[in-house]
Parts: sequence; structure tokens; C-alpha cells
Amino acid sequence: MARFHSLQVTDVRRETRDAVVVTLAPQDEDRGAFDFTQGQYLTFRRKFDGEELRRSYSICAGRDEGVLKVGIKRVDGGCFSTWANEELQIGDTLEAMPPMGAFFTAIEPEVSKSYLGFAGGSGITPVLSIIKTTLAREPGSRFTLVYANRQISSIMFREELDDLKNTYLGRLSILHVLESEAQDIDLFTGRIDTEKCAALFKYWIDLNSVNAAFICGPEPMMLTVAAALRDHGLRDEQIKFELFASSQPGRARRKTDSASASDRQAACEATVTLDGATRVFRMPKQGQTLLEAALDNKMDAPYACKAGVCSTCRAKVLEGETEMEVNHALEDYEVRQGYVLTCQCYPLSDRVVVSYDQ
Repeated sequence: MARFHSLQVTDVRRETRDAVVVTLAPQDEDRGAFDFTQGQYLTFRRKFDGEELRRSYSICAGRDEGVLKVGIKRVDGGCFSTWANEELQIGDTLEAMPPMGAFFTAIEPEVSKSYLGFAGGSGITPVLSIIKTTLAREPGSRFTLVYANRQISSIMFREELDDLKNTYLGRLSILHVLESEAQDIDLFTGRIDTEKCAALFKYWIDLNSVNAAFICGPEPMMLTVAAALRDHGLRDEQIKFELFASSQPGRARRKTDSASASDRQAACEATVTLDGATRVFRMPKQGQTLLEAALDNKMDAPYACKAGVCSTCRAKVLEGETEMEVNHALEDYEVRQGYVLTCQCYPLSDRVVVSYDQ
């Protein structure tokens, strides 16, 4: 099971007015643990005013760069992102879990493929890692990126993208869509909506040749693009998502005090395995997630967002029945195999057996 390790900050570079790129170095004994796959993310933890916060940021480096870098864009009211943008310095130490996430497809050097990426704002960070690695390791493959931003000055990695386009002439195409700045072609001005997607697929992008599509950005954009891709012939297994913040709260969390007397007394026997150790405890069927119950019972269960949008708290239900409120991270096949996001998972049966180790 992933645990936190110390990473030294070796560089902090201002990317845009409200975003920095942070280069990190693991300790010698931890280098193997931080050997990432393109598109993965790191989960950091830090205390602010005595309260521990955990935040996930995507790796923006390619696998062949030999460095570990993340992009951190300031979020209004965000403690961690504001601190990283204003106070983080070279020489500081950050605590992070090893890379996690499944926002990638397998690299096949001998196969020529066509990839499509849609990124919005800071959603470019994992897509950039995918572009760098894929074009370097699949010499016959091509990549088309549609990158949405508010204006030119807010485009992250603009110069780096231009350099990549020059390096991979004919293999990397970049279409910038700007919400508040007019461009020569009207199609590339405004927000990405259903009509804009249809026009892109008609005049600029040959979806029939696309093997896989990657989408990362604000949730409304992601849902719109995914629906448009499906409507124009792409299958679900060809579409990959990455989401770290959700605008949809899902179903209202069930509250113990609103349940009937019998429901309030209903409890479940939970058997949870973590790092090879198994603990058995009782927990209510309502009002507390499996993750919360494990933490309350002094288990160092992994988590990051607690919102069902990353997969840090992923575990497998071996026995019993459970229900997830929100799932923005697990693929359908993972759910069919019994995997759950424990931060969104409630027991339905009187006994459940769960393992974080599988």
C-alpha cells in the first residue's frame, strides 16, 4: 500500500500568473517508487493551521525526461495551491504518495496509432505527459490536442507545446480554443459545447481514425466532449477521463439522524485488510463511509480527495454488498470486479470483507 515519502523541491518555475511547475527529487532509496506512468498523479499532504490537507496534482513530465514535475494552478480559496504558488521554494520538502492513476493507455512502439486529447485549463498537465511519452515511444503515432483556455495569457505550457509541435512535425496538431479572445477562425472562439465538437469532428478531426481519446478539464466540458465523442462513434473503452474536482455532489449523503430507529441501530461487521494486516470492527450502515470507519479504527487507509474523483482510496470488496454514492474514477470493468472507492462506499449487508491490498 502506498505511503508518503519525502520529496525535495529542486525547482519552482512560474508558468502563468496563477500556475507554477514544481520539480521534485525523491530520496535515493525511493527512486523506484516514483517511476511513473504517463498521465499519473501525485497525492501530497501538508498541515495548515494544524489540519492535514491532501491534494492531488498531475505529473507533467514525460517518462524519458528523467525528472519528476507537477503543475499546480492556484484555485480561489485553495490553501495548498495558494501556498504552492506564493511560498513554496527550492530546497523545501514535500510529502507525497508514489504515482497513482489509470489515465493512460499502454505504449506499443511497433504500432501506429491516432490519439485525440481535449484539455481545459490546468487539465493539460496529465495530457502533456501523455503527449511527450507517446510521441517519443510510438514513432509511428500521431496526436491531436484541442486545448481550451480563457485567453492566451492563461495557456499553461504554451512554449513547451510549440516546441513539441516543432519537434514532431506532422505528428502533433494543436487547436487552441479561447473563451474570451477572438481568433481568425470563429470555431476556435468561445466555450467547447456540443455544436463546436460537431464542427471540429466534421472539419478538423477524423474520428474514424482515432484509437483513443483523453479528456481532462472542468467537469461540464468533459461531459460534453465525452457525449459528443460517443455520438460520433467512439466507444466507451476508447475514452479516458481524468477528474480531480467535481461540480456534481451526487446523491445527498445519507444522515444517521434522519433514519428510522431500526436503521440507526443497524450495523455492519467490517473486515478490512491493509498492508497485510486485517482488522475487524463494527460500523453503522448509514452516516459513515468505509474509509471513515477505517480511519476511526486507527487504520492508515489511503485517501486524497474524499469526493470520488480520484482512485487513491480504491479497495476490493471480497464479501458482502456495498453501494457507492459517487464514482468518477473507477472504470466499469473495475466495478464489475468488485472494486470500490471507499470514500463513497456504504455497507448494505450485515458483513463486508474489504481489501486495500488487491
